[in-house]
Amino acid sequence: MSSLFPTYNKWPITVQEAKGTTLIDNNGKRYLDFVAGIAVCNLGHCHPDVNEAIKNQLDKVVHVSNLFNIEGQEKVANKLVAHSSGDAVFFCNSGTEANEAAIKLIRKATGKLKIITFFQSFHGRTMGSLSATGQDKVHQGFAPLLEGFVYVPYNDCDALKSVIDGDVAAIFLEVIQGEGGVHEATREFIATINELKEKHNLLVVVDEVQTGIGRTGKPFGYQHYDLDPDIITIAKGLGNGFPVGGLIGKKHLINAFGPGSHGSTFGGNPLAMAAAYATIETIFCREFIDAVVEKGDYIFSKLQETLHSATIVKEVRGRGLMIGIECHEEVSTIISSLRENGLLVLNAGPNVIRLLPPLTVSEAEIDLAVELISLALTKVSTCK
Repeated sequence: MSSLFPTYNKWPITVQEAKGTTLIDNNGKRYLDFVAGIAVCNLGHCHPDVNEAIKNQLDKVVHVSNLFNIEGQEKVANKLVAHSSGDAVFFCNSGTEANEAAIKLIRKATGKLKIITFFQSFHGRTMGSLSATGQDKVHQGFAPLLEGFVYVPYNDCDALKSVIDGDVAAIFLEVIQGEGGVHEATREFIATINELKEKHNLLVVVDEVQTGIGRTGKPFGYQHYDLDPDIITIAKGLGNGFPVGGLIGKKHLINAFGPGSHGSTFGGNPLAMAAAYATIETIFCREFIDAVVEKGDYIFSKLQETLHSATIVKEVRGRGLMIGIECHEEVSTIISSLRENGLLVLNAGPNVIRLLPPLTVSEAEIDLAVELISLALTKVSTCK
């Protein structure tokens, strides 16, 4: 009997070694990894620059707490501010912590309770971020939720307008819903959010936990739109596997997060900052981001080319290297079959295969992944 709580449906794989896009299990089997720790290892597993930065810092100081000045925090914050529309950063350890911080900052800065989020969103599993999440299956068993959240259909401009009143503090969204099926915001929807922000003096918060740090072919996903968020939450790809998260906020919010308003024992510790700086120093280079765009275009064209005859496929969508293949039926058995054949992918809801390869993936690796996916989906389509 395991001594662990059974909170995860674990795959039958024990990883012994990982490098780049390759995982090797305890039986020596090799896997092409198009999961990347769920959009975490954006530079691939065991990236030499990130590993070296962590090793170097490990021999200097690991932890001192935020009672001290930590030079790495300023370095990482400067990079994040320079590549976003924000002005100040708070560091924590995960995406759900970043979203909890955002909820507190919204309330502190506005004095209001109501926050608009969207059905099929996912913002985390702590009580605040859980309450922000617009999925009943995530809520089950945890009532009463944190009050103040109102959920509306994603990309429904009329529904969004209908819930806006003087008590609304913020609109909180993912520009691409990851766990909810890889659904991208429409231009009209973003324009409506901008209109409501201006008219009602609302805060706009973008959850970039999965879409940020180069994943979509920009430093942050919101940068594909005419959108200027007040708060941006980040994690996952920020440390390339080392636990780190953050909140980026506008200048007008700085006074609301003064001493004693929020904190994190481990947030922004020297090891996390070493990993984060090495990660974003590479990813935020123009040449690297341009390569992500090219790879995204390449994999989309290959998928469109090879899946056109697979009748099970409804749509291929996404941006950059965040891709969803929606099928006309549940995909769990297909994902298991791909895993047996050496390709690791995720679902995003019951009917969507989600691809999140490291941003360092090669064209040859993309070709192999597309071939395996095409064979699996064409086989299912032929059997119908």
